[in-house]
Amino acid sequence: MPTMLAAISLRNLACSSRLSSCSEFTSGNSWRPIEAAKLHRTCSVSSIHISCAATKPAKTPVEWKVKRQLLAEKRVRSVDVKEALRLQKENNFVILDVRPEAEFKEAHPPGAINVQIYRLIKEWTAWDIARRAAFAFFGIFAGTEENPEFIQSVDTKIGKDAKIIVACSTGGTLKPTQNFPDGKQSRSLIAAYLLVLNGYKNVYHLEGGLYTWFKEGLPAVEGEE
Repeated sequence: MPTMLAAISLRNLACSSRLSSCSEFTSGNSWRPIEAAKLHRTCSVSSIHISCAATKPAKTPVEWKVKRQLLAEKRVRSVDVKEALRLQKENNFVILDVRPEAEFKEAHPPGAINVQIYRLIKEWTAWDIARRAAFAFFGIFAGTEENPEFIQSVDTKIGKDAKIIVACSTGGTLKPTQNFPDGKQSRSLIAAYLLVLNGYKNVYHLEGGLYTWFKEGLPAVEGEE
């Protein structure tokens, strides 16, 4: 780890702090119901402010409402697991599994392509150390960040002309509910947003996620094909 000097101060802020919202912590991590329940409740977090030449400026997060609006404008449609299987078999749709590689290897739909939307934080700048500390505050010691090579990898493995069904563990939803009037974001919906933002035209979303796929007993394989 490179040596660096940083002045770090802590102060309590709401979950909407500039480091990340509680929902963003869960979006970037494996689906763990207990941790997710803890993170989504109303809470306060500690924001870490760093003064250091090596500090990277934080990206301004795009609100879920804005992402959802773009998905609606681009007519990204949600399909259930049985419809997804039919489209894969009969219409040459590609299932893009955006879960971490380890989860993909445990089980995935046959023919699915894995490009993880989040990856473990790799760098050791002061900003990255701050984000690790923020994750550790919630008991998460394998903090993640958006994969900067996501679009490039999808371009290489699949291509813009492909018909894609984006899948993650839980799926999320674009449909409004009583508890989630703006729908509920997920890794697959965030990935779908990035795809349409970068010119992909035929993007669908797996409603219910791969949890439902496996629960329904649909075809699954282990390891890499």
